[in-house]
Amino acid sequence: MEHSGTDPFEPRPRRRTLITGAGGQLGVALAEVFADDDVTALSRSAWDVALPAPAGLPEPELVLHAAAWTDVDGAEADPQSAAAVNVGGVAHAAALGAPLVVFSTDYVFAGDRSAPYVESDSPGPLSVYGATKLHGEAAAGERAWVVRSSWLFGPTGHNFVRTMLRLGAERDEVAVVDDQRGCPTYVGHLAAATKELVDAGAPFGLWHLAAQGDCTWAELAEAVFAEAGLECRVRRIPSESLDRPARRPAYSVLRSEREDVPVLPHWRDGLRACLARL
Repeated sequence: MEHSGTDPFEPRPRRRTLITGAGGQLGVALAEVFADDDVTALSRSAWDVALPAPAGLPEPELVLHAAAWTDVDGAEADPQSAAAVNVGGVAHAAALGAPLVVFSTDYVFAGDRSAPYVESDSPGPLSVYGATKLHGEAAAGERAWVVRSSWLFGPTGHNFVRTMLRLGAERDEVAVVDDQRGCPTYVGHLAAATKELVDAGAPFGLWHLAAQGDCTWAELAEAVFAEAGLECRVRRIPSESLDRPARRPAYSVLRSEREDVPVLPHWRDGLRACLARL
């Protein structure tokens, strides 16, 4: 029998995967989940994505673009810098020529409804941040999965859960807004769903990947304190009392209308998984 030339016992070559924003909470989670790939993980110091890619990068077969300007209020004061990262950065990642995963946000929606947003719903960002993320989606090109998620948290980086843990240990009471509703999503679960999407050969385009369930920021804070055993009260306040520069959507729950979409665990399960890592 003639040998086919393919040894079934020979390990397959590892996929060359490049991760931008590797120092951030999502980038760290992606590097863990995609660890079986041949990963090049670039933090901002290695590649500021507002600039074209540095010379000498290995040619990737997959790009996971986690780098982003995430300072929602700061974008109002410096829209050009936010756009340089959130729009220009996506274009620079796409220019690498490999299939691309771009991460976007529930803040592309206006939030003026009470039913979940699906991929075909029309966006209408209220903030500069949301607008730059929407323009970034368009800059991703034809060979991209644009993954919208929401209210990300994890055991590293700056996020609401870590902030509440710190404040809850220091104070008897914290004031938290109770008129914004979304899907708090654990970065570990988002990273795993992203790998499932890519490995399944899912079609390029828009995908909503967010945790099951929904809550307000105040409800999330109460859950953090309960799970962590912190004796801290939550005083529920309206958004307008904070007088923040950027408007946030009042309701930005994400769901998917796509077939075979990866389903993430409930946000409470994500919270427990996160706290177990801290």
